[in-house]
Amino acid sequence: MNGRLRDGEVVVGGDARQRYYDSRGYGRPLDGNEIALSSVEAAHLLLRGDLDSVDEMGFREFLRDSTGNGFAARFLVYADLRERGFYLSPDRSGWVSESLPESDFVVYPRGRGPWDDEVLYRLRVTSERETISASRLGDVVLAIVDEESEITYFETDRIEISGTTNHDVPSGVSGSLLADRVLLWDAPDELHHESFYGQPMGGRDPAGVLQLSLVEAAHLVAEGTLSVEGGYDEIIARGRDAEGERFDRRLRVYRALRNRNVVPKTGFKFGADFRTYADVESVDDLGHSEYLIRVLPDGHAFAPRDLALDVRLAHGVRKKMIFALVTENERIETWLSVTRLTP
Repeated sequence: MNGRLRDGEVVVGGDARQRYYDSRGYGRPLDGNEIALSSVEAAHLLLRGDLDSVDEMGFREFLRDSTGNGFAARFLVYADLRERGFYLSPDRSGWVSESLPESDFVVYPRGRGPWDDEVLYRLRVTSERETISASRLGDVVLAIVDEESEITYFETDRIEISGTTNHDVPSGVSGSLLADRVLLWDAPDELHHESFYGQPMGGRDPAGVLQLSLVEAAHLVAEGTLSVEGGYDEIIARGRDAEGERFDRRLRVYRALRNRNVVPKTGFKFGADFRTYADVESVDDLGHSEYLIRVLPDGHAFAPRDLALDVRLAHGVRKKMIFALVTENERIETWLSVTRLTP
């Protein structure tokens, strides 16, 4: 069987429809028994010896002439998933009923193919040396091809976060600003024990001095629970002196999580902005935090190495990695969940 290049596709005649499309899910049907193959599909069939040539080119020549525009990475991912027993189609108009611009392939469940409506994954392919725009993730599986041609898959989802923690704390609490934290001298017990604000100085008993981060203090002042000398503006000024615009983003995310009945605490020891607890009844019976959250501007572009590091670390401490994407108007656009996936 031989193919010919036409308009960026490889057209194959003869009994191609029965041989390739109907039996093994390659290509898309044309008139009669002809099919059109994408370049990646044609390369895979040439590699297997199921297609003899394309315009008299064998596998080596075809692969050489197809380099560029991420072809090599897409071919490696396509071949890997085919070996795992999946059928795939290019995710573009004419191949699938509804294409997704952020996706390279549609992956069907095992035993299904392009003639079915059931989709298992939308797949986006990149190499470890390309950056990945955060705004283009959330509805796709990300396949990253490293320098040794090994492939790591990440499932990305846009999720909602909520919890059940009690945030009803007494008003009329006063504190003192001290450098980059706020000290409460006579903090109500429930402030720490039930709502998990702050850290007691000198132990777990909050009957003495309770230390608040600037983010915690700014939230409590904005809620009318806490008063400090200099007020909200002074806390914000100190936060910006320490962190710049990052402080505003972290405060926006902190407040959003508290409003969703989730407790955010520092994620510093895990290399993140926050770790979160959805259901705090008492700090004496706290359990594990569920998420690690990194706060990023909405236009952030990930380096694949950094993304893999964050996800691996979160998995290693039994948490899920969430990226909170904050827009320029300080609105949280997306809670982006990224986890390792084995297809």
